[in-house]
Amino acid sequence: MNEIDQKFEALAAEIRGLSEKEIYYRIRKHFDQVPREIQKSCMDFFNQFNYWGRLDPEKGVYEEIEEKGQALFAHMEDFVWLYHHLGDYRSKKTLYAILNNWYRYDFTTTAQAKEYLFDDYFDLDLVSCSKEEVVVDLGAFTGDTVLSYLKNYGQDCYKRIYCYEITPKIFALLRKNLEQYRDIEFRMKGVADTEGTMFLVSNQTSASANTLGQESGEEVPVTTLDQDITEPVTLIKADIEGFEQKALEGAKHHILNDHPKLLFSVYHNNEDLWKIPQRIHQMSPEYRFYLRFKSSPLYPTEITLFAL
Repeated sequence: MNEIDQKFEALAAEIRGLSEKEIYYRIRKHFDQVPREIQKSCMDFFNQFNYWGRLDPEKGVYEEIEEKGQALFAHMEDFVWLYHHLGDYRSKKTLYAILNNWYRYDFTTTAQAKEYLFDDYFDLDLVSCSKEEVVVDLGAFTGDTVLSYLKNYGQDCYKRIYCYEITPKIFALLRKNLEQYRDIEFRMKGVADTEGTMFLVSNQTSASANTLGQESGEEVPVTTLDQDITEPVTLIKADIEGFEQKALEGAKHHILNDHPKLLFSVYHNNEDLWKIPQRIHQMSPEYRFYLRFKSSPLYPTEITLFAL
């Protein structure tokens, strides 16, 4: 048993021994010990995005801490399951750092685990590509992931690329940025577990965080990958602001039949981190799992699950 195994087991044992209320007050205690300027940075970040709950102690608002406590109390065994299904030491160190940050507001372990060597999604120790790749980019934004793919693997290292984006202005930039490259399909659609129509929900902080909702507004057609792409796919990247679980369900046929590489963001709520790998495992137990993250050590986001 290595050092990270020991630390993770100790953390899991401590959390298992506490009630939900005790976990909540321990997280609050750790937050209170954080320097004020870092507290403010965390609060500003949480309150800009509607992912993890608001945090504003001056107004008595502790949603983020409450929801983290609930997640740790209810799903510690799921996190343990994930830990034992991770394929390398770096992944286990990453998961420990994330949970240690949630519970103790610890920034040292996240700084140590942060990915500095590779681009988002394209850890070259894990992901290799060939000229026959059929790549699906869910949440293609302005084409940044595709450009990163081309930089890392070369312009001859794919057969076709499908780009999905839901925001019209961003979609126009996406097409412009990638217009010089061959065999790229641009689809202004949302991707979920059923076909239909939803509405664009704009995020005031960043268009990259725009998502889909049920309320009135600009209509967006929604599809599933199983319905929308008829050829076999070899790689699916998903960063779609909390719709990753739905997209996964809508790609079940491709996953079962094609076994594509899956590069999924798992940070838009407190359950994707364990729920998405468990669902992939239920669909196809042959997948092996890895974790990397590239965000600020103050709060780990940009967490990618690699299912290979």
